[in-house]
Amino acid sequence: MGQASIRKAGAFSLVAAGLALALIISGIPHAHAQEDGASKLLKAMSDYVASQKTISVTYDSDIEVITSTLQKIQFTSSGQVQLSRPDKLRATRTGGYRDVEVVFDGKLVTVNDKDTKNYAQIEAEGTADQLIDALREKNGVVAPGADLLLPNVFDVMMADVVEGAVIGKGVIDGVECDHLAFRNVETDWQIWVESGARPIPRKYVITSKGVGEAPQYTLRIKEWKTDLPADAFAFKPEQSAKKLALGELGDIDEVPHGVANTGARK
Repeated sequence: MGQASIRKAGAFSLVAAGLALALIISGIPHAHAQEDGASKLLKAMSDYVASQKTISVTYDSDIEVITSTLQKIQFTSSGQVQLSRPDKLRATRTGGYRDVEVVFDGKLVTVNDKDTKNYAQIEAEGTADQLIDALREKNGVVAPGADLLLPNVFDVMMADVVEGAVIGKGVIDGVECDHLAFRNVETDWQIWVESGARPIPRKYVITSKGVGEAPQYTLRIKEWKTDLPADAFAFKPEQSAKKLALGELGDIDEVPHGVANTGARK
């Protein structure tokens, strides 16, 4: 899911290198124009997304891992994110190894492991973006793609950026998009934003430069709607489902347990 989850550089040498790069870029007028153009397009996307009270998207995601023998393997999932501002969220992720959903109705958070039919619930207050941060940072639970739908996505994504550029145009599922590329110390990331009156994110790629073989996380947004069913945020467990404590759910990651380094993800 988003740049807020990417770790800050831990070594002074890496920070210094990032600052040096930023200083070099700042002295090049063309680079300045490129970065300003990329920032402007990203801000337009952020403002448009923030203006939508309800959002429903479907997505495909790919996460690359590097095995102990330096083989790059890719795991693929699909899912849906539904959001009603300020305090309702449902996110699903179905892959070859896990089928999971997170539901927040404004008062209660449910993490549902559909494979085992086990689920956990905790009381929660606040907005959907506060919930996403809390689940990720405190419980290791990620709502795929949800960061791109939050009202402060521009600030989150640009926090560590040292360079940005408009690469040009691209086409995602037949739709023309503006292709933007950004860099920070640990990662390179790209985003394709639909051109025209509806600047929504269509594709998002994070490349982990600090991990050998540079694994990537790719998110492709397919269907974008602004209408939601009346019961979108109601959780109804199956009759045979078992309620557990959140820490007892076990591994609900999209990558099988024991697989090697995955690098940065959403």
